[in-house]
Amino acid sequence: FLANLPYELTGAQKRVWEQIQEEMCGKLVMSRLIQGDVGSGKTIVALLALLLAALNGYQGAMMAPTEVLAKQHYESITELFETYGIEKQVVLVTGSMTAKEKRLAYEKIASHEADIIVGTHALIQEKVHYDRLALVITDEQHRFGVGQREALGNKGSETDSELTPHVLVMSATPIPRTLAIILYGDLDISIIDEMPAERLPIKNC
Repeated sequence: FLANLPYELTGAQKRVWEQIQEEMCGKLVMSRLIQGDVGSGKTIVALLALLLAALNGYQGAMMAPTEVLAKQHYESITELFETYGIEKQVVLVTGSMTAKEKRLAYEKIASHEADIIVGTHALIQEKVHYDRLALVITDEQHRFGVGQREALGNKGSETDSELTPHVLVMSATPIPRTLAIILYGDLDISIIDEMPAERLPIKNC
């Protein structure tokens, strides 16, 4: 998959991806914060982690703070999988979906027909039951409460008491390292501090 991408990962992305691989394949449960500016390429690293979980027979979930962002993630992951012939199913779960759409999504998640689940905080509703959930990612970490993040993490042990999902949180909010350690005392920190070569400058307002 990496070899076929139209661009090469930056040194910072490769470094963070190696850290994630090592921890996900190790004996301990990963709990890691990826910090990097908008456009630094956090999402592709998160996608690689989701793919690693899916290819090993587990489910991965990615929670975004808004429906717009959740749909963007869903569409970009689906498009990449179609482009590169990756036969893993991605499902979207948001609050504005119809009751029928939600029911179909819940069935796919519970039966493990869905390998990767993308959505808003709708992912932590009681009706959503996962099967072998091994990786939980929250995007724009600072916009979720600690309780919401924990609720998604706890979904892994609902069907398998032995399974504690790996946790990956992403944030573009520049937080000094010392403050980050105080705020997220349970997290190891990875920083993507290098922008892709062709990337246009990001304008904030």
